[in-house]
Amino acid sequence: MSASGGTKAIVAALVANLSIAVAKFVAFLFSGSSSMLAESVHSLADSGNQGLLLLGGKKAKREATPQHPFGYGRERYIYAFLVSIVLFSVGGMFAVYEGYEKIKHPHEITAWYWPVGVLIFAIIAEIFSFRTAIKESNQTRGDRSWTEFVRRSKAPELPVVLLEDLGALVGLILALGGVGLALATGNGVWDGIGTLCIGILLIVIAIILAAETKSLLLGESAGLEEVEKIKAAVVDGDTVTGIIHMRTLHLGPEELLVAAKIAVQHDETAVEIANAINAAENRIREAVPIARVIYLEPDIFNAEAAAAGTNPGKTPGAPAPQDPAAPGGPKDLGH
Repeated sequence: MSASGGTKAIVAALVANLSIAVAKFVAFLFSGSSSMLAESVHSLADSGNQGLLLLGGKKAKREATPQHPFGYGRERYIYAFLVSIVLFSVGGMFAVYEGYEKIKHPHEITAWYWPVGVLIFAIIAEIFSFRTAIKESNQTRGDRSWTEFVRRSKAPELPVVLLEDLGALVGLILALGGVGLALATGNGVWDGIGTLCIGILLIVIAIILAAETKSLLLGESAGLEEVEKIKAAVVDGDTVTGIIHMRTLHLGPEELLVAAKIAVQHDETAVEIANAINAAENRIREAVPIARVIYLEPDIFNAEAAAAGTNPGKTPGAPAPQDPAAPGGPKDLGH
């Protein structure tokens, strides 16, 4: 995801949520609707969330330091995780509490035109924000489904905005339903039920966001497509004959670390191996531009030791030994 695309979607959501929050709070003051209060807090929390995403993007651009030699790219993951916490506590839990109180102590909604009018305005504004997020996401989503895009995206901003906007739209519909039923029946309990449903919805979305950003914080590897491109770029068929094992790790959404032990011909000189490694690094960066930190360690591949599971170069988390007859297996390394 380009940084500009993510920023555009965040700013659009921020403008929409700030205007909606003010309108909802005014509607609450005139009507006393708990759905309006919960929705105003929801929109205010969303506005704060967009501010967190913008702050995280700014902090992630800082240059690497001796104390943080791999830079600050993961700041974007940290602030995205904070968004899930805010959405859960300020948005979800508050709405659940407010809904419970309104069900327990219902009261009639006054000045009904305020909440209905504001909800219609909010739905239009959220559709604009959601449309912007979809448009920006489609530029990088490719042929992936929306579920896969949210789960596999290494840049957290667009998935966060997409889920927030989706939750906001559904929440507005729930609020409109709760207010409408309360007005139609004269029973304020329906307003409380709508508020409670909004809270549950926000909690579910917050949990999904927390789970996805936690995975990014722990450190995710490159996607399968990028891994295959790196593997193809490393081997030159001459000096570098294969990959013994390889690890990739996202240092940030747009920065990838590649570490690999590569098999080289046993009779090559140190100069030839060094030149081959430099050439392999250039090929990797050309194939996958976000691969900015690359460590390649040359070794003489021992097929018998690898088959016996005694390869001294094996590290924790390494893939299972390949079948010698399979593509990329030991026999393909030329030993």
